[in-house]
Amino acid sequence: MSLKQKLLDLFKRIEKAQTGGGTKAIEKQVAMGKMPARERITTLLDRDSFHEYDLFVEHKCADFDMDKKKLPADGVITGTGSIAGHPIGIFAQDFTVAGGSLGLMHARKITKIMDHSIKMGIPLIGINDSGGARIQEGVNSLAGYGEIFYRNTMASGVIPQISVILGPCAGGAVYSPALTDFVFVVDKISKMFITGPEVIKTVLGEEISMEDLGGARVHTEITGNAHFFAESEQECFQQIKKLVSFIPWNNKKKADPLPPRPPKSNYNVENIIPLDPKKPYDIRDVIKSICDDSDFFEIQKSWAANIVIGFARLNGETIGIVGNQPLVLAGVLDVDSSDKAARFIRYCDAFNIPLVTLVDLPGYLPGIDQEHAGVIRHGAKILYAYSEATVPKITVILRKAYGGGYIAMCSRHLGADFVFAWPSAEIAVMGPEGAANIIFKAEITGADDPDEMRKQKVLEYTEKFANPYIAAANGHVDSIINPSETREFLIHAITVSANKSEVRAFRKHGIPPF
Repeated sequence: MSLKQKLLDLFKRIEKAQTGGGTKAIEKQVAMGKMPARERITTLLDRDSFHEYDLFVEHKCADFDMDKKKLPADGVITGTGSIAGHPIGIFAQDFTVAGGSLGLMHARKITKIMDHSIKMGIPLIGINDSGGARIQEGVNSLAGYGEIFYRNTMASGVIPQISVILGPCAGGAVYSPALTDFVFVVDKISKMFITGPEVIKTVLGEEISMEDLGGARVHTEITGNAHFFAESEQECFQQIKKLVSFIPWNNKKKADPLPPRPPKSNYNVENIIPLDPKKPYDIRDVIKSICDDSDFFEIQKSWAANIVIGFARLNGETIGIVGNQPLVLAGVLDVDSSDKAARFIRYCDAFNIPLVTLVDLPGYLPGIDQEHAGVIRHGAKILYAYSEATVPKITVILRKAYGGGYIAMCSRHLGADFVFAWPSAEIAVMGPEGAANIIFKAEITGADDPDEMRKQKVLEYTEKFANPYIAAANGHVDSIINPSETREFLIHAITVSANKSEVRAFRKHGIPPF
């Protein structure tokens, strides 16, 4: 056979392998509002940058007449490409081929690109669209999942791992996305659950739709399993591109800087916080008033909304921001917000991203529901994450900082490198009203006019303790600053701490309160 004939044979084999489940299967996928797997890859990556590997891998299963079935690319497309010129490892399950089901060779294609991404120090993006384990392969399909989970764990904190749920992701398959750093979902398309509606109906006798069980909104608003919600696949891919513009490509690098840009003029930091300390405001307005171009990329926006996390830039450099949200539950810490913040803090620490913490909270959320939900254990996670982090840590106390909440939000006592406070800061064991009721109880109850006496004692406590000057006098606050100087102080602090080095006692690893 001549070279020309061999090339013609190669082109035919490639064309056949790249047809997926065939024209009808692809048309059905499109009719459901879903892109074909290959189109998803080429849409997400830079034009003409995708290089595919293992196109001709075949399954080894002979049972149930599987030896007679050819599954193009074994139902998963793997390779490398780039986003904004930076290299990326990627895989995309192809639902048109045996429902994207995972068999052993399918899994080994995925683990091969995972190993490659780890060795090369490049981010990994996984597009999940699969009916689950390939039943015909029995335990081998389960082995494949286990090998993926192991690599997810080994890659954690080494390279960024991004999961995109663009179809069903059921049973054991959900644990791979759960082990990755960021999960993207699309309305009406993404489905994640351990047990499907049919099983629930059989076991519990309950009727439930797939959307209500594990749809995109469920996982962005209720469970917190997903980080980003999109209305379409195109919007989802734009979100991914923006995310990767903020993060470094592996744990040995820093995120690429951009030219510095001032905040937009319509965000004036001095006009955001009300004079009345009981009135709420949107912490995102404060963030946008200090970061470059007022560009804040929020993460998990719809879950545990009493705390806000996300990426921004200061003087061109990526930072991670954690801020209490006074608009929701007065910004208190609770079970979910502690989990949300702690995980983000650990991500930033793993990937060399400085942390800026904006504090305004009355403490941890009280109540029997929170106590029984384990607020002690969950609340300790944020203490652990801040204490463990060795990246530059800068804290700004805007208003309330009471009790355990003051300590937890990256106080000096948890290793903050710089702590600044606005003159409006109130740093105390508890709020003035509660404290006055306890400290001055006898005087209030014994007064001719208890209400008037209570007002006087609240004012007395406020003037003496609920301000930043006591903390500053004890060295717990480095500087009390004019709000308009916040951006300047933050930029200087990050510049000064650019070469921060911190030596810790040797240990294999710590034991967080998981």
